[in-house]
Amino acid sequence: MTTYNQLLRHIHKKQSNFVGSPALCSSPQRRGRIKKVYITAPRKPNSAKRKVAKIFLTTGKHVIAKIAGRGNLPTKFSVVLVRGSGFKDTPNAKYTIIRGALECLPLFNKTVRRSIYGIKKEKKS
Repeated sequence: MTTYNQLLRHIHKKQSNFVGSPALCSSPQRRGRIKKVYITAPRKPNSAKRKVAKIFLTTGKHVIAKIAGRGNLPTKFSVVLVRGSGFKDTPNAKYTIIRGALECLPLFNKTVRRSIYGIKKEKKS
């Protein structure tokens, strides 16, 4: 026979279903407007300049997202598409901007890992 406390513990576990990216409100992507673009330094063993943007989503929440790739950075007030999963070494960046969608340009002359940077496959002639 289960005790009253055990039943309570089971109820609490069922109610708390954690979503990996709560600002997206259980959507795969969300549209947002860039408020600020800036550069941060990564965590301890790595050293580089990571491009990051503060974004106001359509859900009404502010998030910090990493801008993948080099060159053609989206500017302030441009509309972008944001997905979950940030970069481990970039502090506070829990989201990523999708290249090649809306007002964020894709990376050109990219042949490897094209889907991340919004490039279509070249047709062989």
